[in-house]
Amino acid sequence: MSDALSNGKGRLFEFAVLFHPRPTKDQLERGEHPKSEILVTPTHVVAKDEQEVLLQAARKVDEAYMAKADQLEIAIRPF
Repeated sequence: MSDALSNGKGRLFEFAVLFHPRPTKDQLERGEHPKSEILVTPTHVVAKDEQEVLLQAARKVDEAYMAKADQLEIAIRPF
């Protein structure tokens, strides 16, 4: 276990939340694919583990996107 975890201070992480919309039927017929969007720009947080980062990231997502959770991606990078 690292010193940061053993002394209760946590570790530094960076996260971003992306939305990957599904193409509509018309878009598929035209061979188009909608571009992904950044919903939450890269954000630095101190957390004990990636699970805690996931929770913090999920809280930043606008309620309108929660019904499309299967189209969301939370990217996490530890330092």
